[in-house]
Amino acid sequence: MPQHLGLIQDGHRRYARTKRLSDLTEGYNLGAAKTEQVLAWCGQLGIRQITLWWLSTENLARDPDDVAAVLNVIEQKLDDWVQGGLTERLGIQIRPIGKLDLLPAHAVKALQRAESATRDFQRVVLNVGVGYGGRQEIVDAVKGYLQDSFARGHSPEDVLGNFSPDAIDKYLYTNGPDPDLIIRTSGEVRLSGFMLWQSAFSEYYFCDVHWPEFRKIDFLRAIRSYQQRQRRFGK
Repeated sequence: MPQHLGLIQDGHRRYARTKRLSDLTEGYNLGAAKTEQVLAWCGQLGIRQITLWWLSTENLARDPDDVAAVLNVIEQKLDDWVQGGLTERLGIQIRPIGKLDLLPAHAVKALQRAESATRDFQRVVLNVGVGYGGRQEIVDAVKGYLQDSFARGHSPEDVLGNFSPDAIDKYLYTNGPDPDLIIRTSGEVRLSGFMLWQSAFSEYYFCDVHWPEFRKIDFLRAIRSYQQRQRRFGK
């Protein structure tokens, strides 16, 4: 059973267009409702860590109205999950990951509220990627390592000598175990920059359905596919 599951929740806008929904926001709302279901499915299987990718750094360059719609759904759902008791019932600790300084203040506050309200829950760690990009994460991790090293008075020679994958790991946004399985919906067969550093030995599963249509049978097929594979970790 995977202990860390990564989810690239793709296909909200295409789903809305296919279904001829009057407002693209409906697609995001349905996707958020689907996320609630998937969190419950993960809880039933004992999956301890989940990383969601709700909004990438590249997505922030989309039409401002579209970005605002996504952020509004994210803010509303985070508040709903906390106030409605979902996070307490499932024991979910929410951890925002990404370049939060790229987001509007109200979105950052919503993420911080959810993080603060769920800090004591320990059953499941839920990394919420908003303004997240895998390449930017690596850049920020290297910067963090260099800044800390020089702040401690290390010489350039020591900084370079200690530079290693293990040294960088703790500066990543996730700062935890690498994902065992990454699921992407919508039929797109690419990572698009999701957890580039952490996914070196992850297993991938690509599903043809758009995220709002993702069913429990699709989820279980992904889990079964993972369980049937032999992970070698490069050996």
